Amino acid sequence: MDIDGDAEKNQKIVQVRFTTKLEPLSLRVPNNPFSVPSEVTRFGLSTLINDLLHSKNGEWKTEPFDFLIGGKFLRTSLEVFLTNERISTEKVLEIEYICSVVPRKQEEPSLHDDWVSAVDGSNPGFILTGCYDGLGRIWKAAGICTHVLEGHSAVVTSIRVINSGDLSAEHIRVATTSEDRSLRLWKIGANIDSQKSLDGFNHPRKLTAYKILRGHNASVKSVSSQPSGNMVCSGSWDSTINLWQTNDADAEGDLASIKKRKKGDAAAQPLMEGEAVSTLVGHTQGVTSVAWPENDSIYSASWDHSVRRWDVETGSDSWKLFCGKPLNCIDVGGEGSALVAAGASDNILRIWDPRRPGTLAPVYKFSSHTSWISACKWHSKSWLHLLSASYDGKIMLWDLRTEWPVAVSDDSHEDKVLCVDWWRGDSVVSGGADSKLCIASGTFGAVSR
Repeated sequence: MDIDGDAEKNQKIVQVRFTTKLEPLSLRVPNNPFSVPSEVTRFGLSTLINDLLHSKNGEWKTEPFDFLIGGKFLRTSLEVFLTNERISTEKVLEIEYICSVVPRKQEEPSLHDDWVSAVDGSNPGFILTGCYDGLGRIWKAAGICTHVLEGHSAVVTSIRVINSGDLSAEHIRVATTSEDRSLRLWKIGANIDSQKSLDGFNHPRKLTAYKILRGHNASVKSVSSQPSGNMVCSGSWDSTINLWQTNDADAEGDLASIKKRKKGDAAAQPLMEGEAVSTLVGHTQGVTSVAWPENDSIYSASWDHSVRRWDVETGSDSWKLFCGKPLNCIDVGGEGSALVAAGASDNILRIWDPRRPGTLAPVYKFSSHTSWISACKWHSKSWLHLLSASYDGKIMLWDLRTEWPVAVSDDSHEDKVLCVDWWRGDSVVSGGADSKLCIASGTFGAVSR
């Protein structure tokens, strides 16, 4: 089959065979060779794939595709790519096709009273946000706030669902950090939809924390949950990382006695207080971000230019590297859930592989942002994809197989983007200095397919 029947006879022709890992089988084209002109680009190849799929199914609706040759994206003409990669055309060329990232559906922004500094989309049932007004919020969907978390006296800098292995648990626990130097732990009912405020109306229900954690000497910037959910760790501008128990086994008795005292003492707080069970010391400047991907290992990023991996049992840093720039965020994921991504103040997103012996150089460097990178997040189901957010007002989706972002969102926010996360697999949630929570739904179906 010729992709261009009107091609001149002297035009160079390449024999190609298309492959794909896409499901279902109806997305696969015949595996016999096709003749295509060497000047064809991915757009011409996408047209050919759609024509082949339409010939199999008359109801097929055109969908954009991307193409990989030897694991690398085709971003030029086929001829230029083959020349640059020194690939011979004497044999049939295998080209893998995948679904392209398609234009997103932007939900109506959810407005806050101040900058949105933190977001968590790890639970498919709701979104968590932290705000400069000192409040945490729980959103069931765009514009629908079900709970307000009251208690912090300064900016909420980070908010996270505390992991739980018990899917039948009656409550979901949440951890927040703040510039007031504390962490707070909260419990919400597992069924968000069934909850209303105490007066029976649908406006947000106000919650108070069941536990407050004190011990840092400066603003607490980040929190992450141990996979087991038994502990959380926090990074602070005091250059330390504290580990805290989340166990509330004694909470009911303490809360009951406090409620009785409140009748005669309006100043009493219905809170348990907890102290750090251990402190990790080694950073020389503020710890801006922490991640706890495995029960025995914690990762941290700092303004001292270093990324460190900590052994939870010994309290020592078992691996560290210096990149020469202040670091603002960290996340662990990718292949084998072992790649470490960190965003810096030089606008570069770096990725390291601690499994590689003898080198501390990043295995990937992405430099399309034009201002500080504020957040990065791996996709939970794809080893190849991660998000980054920046003060340049953009959110970028990266695929490790190409040095350029495969998608750029530059119209969701009108100011700095301060936080970003995945939600429900194919949606992106973000917050920024425009005081908005933005939800781009169905954005990255090609990633999770």
